[in-house]
Amino acid sequence: MTEFEILLNECKNAVERFVQFKLSSKADADDILQETYLTAFQKFDTLADKSHFKAWIISIARNKCNDYYRRKAKSVDVSIDELTEHPFTASRYGYVEQHDVYDTLESLSENDKQIIDLFYIQGYNQSEISQRLNIPVGTVKSRLYTARNNFKRLYLPDRIYGRGCCLKIKDFQTRRYSQNANTLLIRKGMILNMKKLPEIMPEYTITKLDKEPFSVKWEELMGWFIVPKLGEKLNWAIYDFPKRNRTEYDEMQVVGKAEIHGIEGVEITAKQYTPMDCNKTDNDKNAERTFIAQLTDTHCRFLAESHISGGVKKCYTFLDGDEFIPNWGFGENNCGNEVNLSAKGDIIRNGSEITAADKPFLLDVVGRYEVKIGGKSYDTICVMDIETYDGGVVSEQYLDKNGRTILWRRFNRNDWAKDRYKKNWTEILPDNERITVNGEIYVHWYDCITDYIL
Repeated sequence: MTEFEILLNECKNAVERFVQFKLSSKADADDILQETYLTAFQKFDTLADKSHFKAWIISIARNKCNDYYRRKAKSVDVSIDELTEHPFTASRYGYVEQHDVYDTLESLSENDKQIIDLFYIQGYNQSEISQRLNIPVGTVKSRLYTARNNFKRLYLPDRIYGRGCCLKIKDFQTRRYSQNANTLLIRKGMILNMKKLPEIMPEYTITKLDKEPFSVKWEELMGWFIVPKLGEKLNWAIYDFPKRNRTEYDEMQVVGKAEIHGIEGVEITAKQYTPMDCNKTDNDKNAERTFIAQLTDTHCRFLAESHISGGVKKCYTFLDGDEFIPNWGFGENNCGNEVNLSAKGDIIRNGSEITAADKPFLLDVVGRYEVKIGGKSYDTICVMDIETYDGGVVSEQYLDKNGRTILWRRFNRNDWAKDRYKKNWTEILPDNERITVNGEIYVHWYDCITDYIL
């Protein structure tokens, strides 16, 4: 193999993930990848330091994606004649000049980018978009109207300087200063006002209801319960069974907007007190992590995670393959967990007996239940996750009609981590609840609740 082929094989998966994240069409992504590899091969001799190959080829892929969107942007309902030479966009220095259509598209909200991509770039009509997003056609029309106007507004300087403008440069700077000040306050913990979770798990009952499960919009970050939106904060805790003692306790908050590898999201801080062994970093008593996560109309996903280990800050992103995907990834190409949940029939539950389809990323609604906990009653659906969050692990997540977690329960396959624990879980926790999935025994280990239910 040539040196180019060796280096490409080492980072090919990262390049593919990057392009697939940027482009929604698989066929177009494949074309862009081929263009990237060809350009990299042709210009390989110009790379002075071969240790920078990964960053270099990803920069080529980024430019190819930009070129792709520049070409596609010509389809958007804005006349090129209307475009000024010096449109403006927000940056950390205030409002600065921006010269191309792609960057303006990227500066739009996720809702606007999604609807423009579906209608103008992928070519779906309004009825098809309605079906894909599970929203009324009238909502599609409204969103298209808003997205077109937002796109035009970013290109037309008279909306900033001209007559009839409602917000001037000074106002933008003032708003930006206020947002930065709020972020600083959040970072310093000065506006933290969270409810304290009990040290002992409240008693609860779960009763199956003879009703059809409802559909729900589930915007929480999988496994961490917080919704990745500005202003969100949350406490949650783990309780072991059968003692019901509180073990790990987590404080989480969204502290601002963030971007990684050109993908926009939000930054989330997590303080973990008395963390479980698998969550410990340098300090046995607590741990601190930072996430970057993204929420769209259809999916919620992790983009990056960082923590301190051995006195060194470790940072992992969705491009880091096995260092990231097994711990934080979910779905094909790490698309994330689905936001719009309804029963699919992939997982069928009858009491403690569960039958699951033989397919990857098994997460499904399995029924409707009344959960009574802490003296309150909740109408919920049960969402089961079969060995996607971790091999040999099944979870039950009870969501209310707001899409918020009321109760989360973990079950271990009987032989899960036997090399570490030396026994089956039926021996370790003989009195704990059991379920079977496709004939395999799983044993209840611990539960989680959040301050949402307090």
